[in-house]
Amino acid sequence: MGNGVLENLYHVAIAVNNLNEVEKIYETALGLKVAHREVVEDQKVSTSMLVPKDGGTAIELLEPTSEDSPISKFLEKRGEGIHHICYKVDDLESVLARLKEQGVRLIDETPREGAYNSRVAFIHPKAMNGVLIELAELKDN
Repeated sequence: MGNGVLENLYHVAIAVNNLNEVEKIYETALGLKVAHREVVEDQKVSTSMLVPKDGGTAIELLEPTSEDSPISKFLEKRGEGIHHICYKVDDLESVLARLKEQGVRLIDETPREGAYNSRVAFIHPKAMNGVLIELAELKDN
């Protein structure tokens, strides 16, 4: 078990209409490489994690797989663009307990399975000045 701290900015997630097209843009323009693709069935989304050569902060592309996906709703309201930012944490339960104790509004009070072999939880954007924050604990740690 860790001590419940934020480790670093893990990724910036971008909602897109066409994963394949946007992957090519980020690969060509920024030199990023697709590290992993995955479909998260319960969120009805296809994801693509693009990483820089030095292994720094990744870009995660999110494409809806269904009209009732949360990403479909986001795209309808706001169009393509930044959806959330994600911080890597060492002990998700500890971080959530601390935030709850501080009265921070959470979307997820308990972790759920996320993409890329992780457990995740989201902090409500109203608690973070309009920014949706994801917390991710990677199981490979």
